[in-house]
Amino acid sequence: MEIAHEAQPSAVPDINRIAVSDLIDSLKRGWQDYKRAPLIGIFFSAFYVLGGYIVFSVVALSGQMWWILPFTVGFPLLAPFAAVGFYATSCLIENNEEITWRKVLGSAFAERKRQIPWVGAIIVVWFMFYMLISHVIFAVTLGLSALTDITSSFNLFFTPEGMVMLAAEVVVGAAFGFVLFSITLVSLPLLLEKELDFVTAILISIECVRENFVVLMVWAFMIGVLMLMAMLPALLGLFIVLPVLGHATWHLYRKLLDHPA
Repeated sequence: MEIAHEAQPSAVPDINRIAVSDLIDSLKRGWQDYKRAPLIGIFFSAFYVLGGYIVFSVVALSGQMWWILPFTVGFPLLAPFAAVGFYATSCLIENNEEITWRKVLGSAFAERKRQIPWVGAIIVVWFMFYMLISHVIFAVTLGLSALTDITSSFNLFFTPEGMVMLAAEVVVGAAFGFVLFSITLVSLPLLLEKELDFVTAILISIECVRENFVVLMVWAFMIGVLMLMAMLPALLGLFIVLPVLGHATWHLYRKLLDHPA
């Protein structure tokens, strides 16, 4: 099976209304997909985990430990990169196809010539912009204190200025995360399966969030909590949480859109 890639442009799907029960069902289905192909989930998660180790190692070696906060808040923004492999796997399971490395990796690799790389570029630029804003917040709130060696002055975070900085970092990180969540929730699985341009897919994704705002905010909160919890034990929890959420997102995508035949 080759995942969609239709010769002609796909019809624009209709948007459905969902309930919180659909979120629970999607998580259950995501867990079942993970159990069907755990090695594939671990493989794609490994890139994310190793990337996190590299980032934190660079931060530690540079002595700029304050970067740990924005990276911790912003690192989940890159999660959609790993999601394509999970979507491809769930699509194979959905169609009762044999799950092989060749099919999954082939589907993910084939996307380099299609529309998903454009969304990937947006994710990278958005993450870099977030890191720039995060640096500005740090410098503005702490002023000359920003020159202090944080590694030996962690109490700086507990000053009034430090508390303002922490609060601002979290709020800004949440805002950046919400925007990225809105444009990627549906667009990535939609682009994997259908033949649409990335702008249309992003607009459909945003409209899905608008039509199901309260329910999908619950979903975004669940993702944030699970991702942060998974990052605490040396990022190792991501080997389970990341693929389960990736597979679950595929099933949520199915519930959110009514695809014409």
